[in-house]
Amino acid sequence: MYQAKYIIYIGNFKISETIVTQWLIMLFLIVMSLILTRNLKPVPETKRQHFLEWAVGNLRSFVTGVMGERFISRVPNMVSYIGTILLFFALSDIVTLLGLRSPTTDLDTTAAWALMTVALIYIMGVKFKGPSYFKEFIEPTPLLLPLNVIGELARPISLAFRPFGNILGGSIIMLLLYQLLGYVSGLIPNLSIPIGQFAIPVPLHMYFDIFAGLLQAFIFSMLTMVFVSSATED
Repeated sequence: MYQAKYIIYIGNFKISETIVTQWLIMLFLIVMSLILTRNLKPVPETKRQHFLEWAVGNLRSFVTGVMGERFISRVPNMVSYIGTILLFFALSDIVTLLGLRSPTTDLDTTAAWALMTVALIYIMGVKFKGPSYFKEFIEPTPLLLPLNVIGELARPISLAFRPFGNILGGSIIMLLLYQLLGYVSGLIPNLSIPIGQFAIPVPLHMYFDIFAGLLQAFIFSMLTMVFVSSATED
C-alpha cells in the first residue's frame, strides 16, 4: 500500500514518485535560491537581503553553538550543508499538504541521508585526527572492537529508521482516518459529499505534516552535527 509507485518509464528504466517529488523539491530550492540571492549588495538595501542575512546569521550561530568555532573555522561549508538538510527534510514532509507523497515515507531516501551523515563522520574524523581516528575502535581495550563495530553499524540504521518510521506512521494514520470518515459519511442519508473528510483531519495534518515533519528535520540535523563534531574532538 505504501510502496512508491513508478510513474515514469523510459525503456526498462523506471522512476518512482518519490524520486520525482525530490526533483521537484530540489528544483524549488534552486529557483528560490536564485531569486533570493539576486542583486545582493555589500550593504543591505532591501528587506529581502536583510531577511537573508538574518536567517544565515542565525543558522551559523546555531551550527557554531553545536559544533564549535574550531570546527566551523576549518569547515565553514558545514553551515550550508546543515541548512540544506533542514530545508530539504522539512519540505519533504510538508509537500504532503499538496497531495504529493513524502520522500521520507520511502526508506531509500532516509537511508541515503543516513549514509551521507556516516560518510561525513569518517571524513571529518580523518580530516581532524588523521588515520589515528580509527584507533578509537579499539579503545579503551581491543576487546571492545566487536561492540564498537556494532555501534557504528547501528548508527546509520537508527538515523534512517527514526524519520522513516515517524513520517510513515503519520501517513498511515491519516489514510486510515480518511477511509473511516468516508465510510461514516456514507452512512448519513442524503449526504453526497463526505464533509467530515474536509474539516476533521485538519488538526492532525497540522501535527503530522508540519509539526512532526519539522521536528524530525531538526532532530536529524542535530544528530548529524553532534555525531560529526564528536568524531573530531580530541
